[in-house]
Amino acid sequence: MFLTKKKLTMARTLGVAIVAAVGLGGCATYKEEFATINSRLDQLDSKVQSAAQSAESANQSAQQANQRLDQMEGRIQQLEAAPSRKPRG
Repeated sequence: MFLTKKKLTMARTLGVAIVAAVGLGGCATYKEEFATINSRLDQLDSKVQSAAQSAESANQSAQQANQRLDQMEGRIQQLEAAPSRKPRG
């Protein structure tokens, strides 16, 4: 019976070692997957930054266009309010 307990303890130790080896072996594949995911996130981040810069540029252009329209509005109102001229002839 003493040999059986010794073998049982050895089998348990071996089982724990096998489970640990398989578990740690699986971590290597996760490292590759995390690297791939991180690479994709970096690509997305650069695309988002580029889109944000484009949006900011478009916003600035729109503000400049609005300022020009505001400047023109006063002149247009003056022209519309001016008395009409009679054609010559």
